Amino acid sequence: MFGTSGVRGPVGEDMTAALALDIGRAVGTELAARDAPRRVVVGRDTRASGELLIDALAAGLRETGADVVDLGVASTPTVARAVGWEDAGAGASVTASHNPAPDNGIKLWQPSGRAFDADRRAAVERRVEASDFALEPWDGLGERVEADAAARHVDRLVGDGANLDLDVVVDLGNGAGGVTVDALAALGCRVETLNAQPDGSFPGRPSEPTADNCASLSALVRESGADLGIAHDGDADRLRAVAADGTFLSGDATLALFAAEAAETWTSDGQPRVAVPVDTSLAVEDYLAERGVGVERTPVGDVHVAAAAREEGVVFGGEPSGAWIWPDETLCPDGLYAACRLAALAAERSLAARVAELPSYPIRRDAVEVADKTAVMERIRERVLDGYDDVATLDGVRVTTDAGWFLLRASGTQPLVRVTAEARDEQRAVELFESARETVENAVN
Repeated sequence: MFGTSGVRGPVGEDMTAALALDIGRAVGTELAARDAPRRVVVGRDTRASGELLIDALAAGLRETGADVVDLGVASTPTVARAVGWEDAGAGASVTASHNPAPDNGIKLWQPSGRAFDADRRAAVERRVEASDFALEPWDGLGERVEADAAARHVDRLVGDGANLDLDVVVDLGNGAGGVTVDALAALGCRVETLNAQPDGSFPGRPSEPTADNCASLSALVRESGADLGIAHDGDADRLRAVAADGTFLSGDATLALFAAEAAETWTSDGQPRVAVPVDTSLAVEDYLAERGVGVERTPVGDVHVAAAAREEGVVFGGEPSGAWIWPDETLCPDGLYAACRLAALAAERSLAARVAELPSYPIRRDAVEVADKTAVMERIRERVLDGYDDVATLDGVRVTTDAGWFLLRASGTQPLVRVTAEARDEQRAVELFESARETVENAVN
């Protein structure tokens, strides 16, 4: 039921009001079983289906006696942070994040700001499958109250304040990331918005902030003379960036900049480390190694990065897809906080100048649609283990060769097997990628 980013799927098929009701019942029952506060913060992104799903989720929670604090339309990072602010036992974001408009989902949060770990997810799933709920009688039902945590989130991001004196374009993608605009304005930025009207059909661009989807942002930044462009997905847990010349920064480049900046504050003994998923570029590792920063690889998914970020000596965690975690701040990927950190970097020195210092290696990414990704990955694993010597199975199968590496892994949210290959020269990257894709196609057939 749970993927790498909660429960997610097409509304009316995988994601229904009945499922949301049962998830609410399961979460509320688990809170009581764990003797945790029976209070849950909920919020949703701008998808119209979120209204129905959040009502069902809240009803299920209240049936177990849990009180519900409803933030309405709110970014996922705002919901995650508000769990601690409200002294709640859990939080729930009704969102499909960067997925297209027909999808929706639910992601669950702990008071630390970290997503539900494997144990908590499994407990919820078991209760849903067995209809194992502890429901209260009529006089034991929880209450539902409305609240607004956006202003508190802005205050947290602004802190003591600063005069960044930047021109920034923020592409909200018709999503729930408006806190970024308010926070940057409070920090002294002159902000122009793009796709700022909340609309869960995402008429301005698809929700996922890729280079292709953000072509209008790149053009506006370049032509307007802005210093920085920022793009969020539908629930604003992700951030992608555009430099002043209109260049859309790769996720690996943004990761390297954030990680290096976070490591500069390290004052303890030993080597600072950053947590990155297995599909991160070698360029990030090489760049950080020159600065005395170690890299710890994790399975793909912000929940895994957040788990590693809790370890001693890990100062930052990030994914090239756009999820950024500063463990001293929160264990939730906070695209809004990332926007403020990135603006501070751009105010000190242009992003283009910073990116010019990064090594650049050819990397190829693609995805193959499959009917049964579990069965296909089993066949891929067998073939790769038989054919290569240096194979890691932390998440999917990752093959390392003298030339570079390739990774084959099942998507956590879609019926896809993702293919990534990288080398330090173009020809070897092409060869590795073609070999990897052929392995997938043979396994499919």
